[in-house]
Amino acid sequence: MFNLMLALALASNPAAKPAVNAVCPVQGLKVTEKSKTVVVRGQEYRICCPGDCDAKLAKDPDKYLREDGTPKNAAKAEKKPASGHEGHMH
Repeated sequence: MFNLMLALALASNPAAKPAVNAVCPVQGLKVTEKSKTVVVRGQEYRICCPGDCDAKLAKDPDKYLREDGTPKNAAKAEKKPASGHEGHMH
């Protein structure tokens, strides 16, 4: 009986899909494979600022993500600085 319950629990909570975003959904700054991630709606997203961007994304995902899960600011990736946090305070 325990094995059945465990199997059902695992089946109902699949692993999150790996992050593929190139920019932070919140700030729009470029992120890398080494950036911290947050899971929202079963999808991992790389973020630029742990403790800030992860909380904002988790609190209001509709503000930052399209219905299909793509970050709304993905098209602006080429316009943002490659590094640093210009205009962003911690």
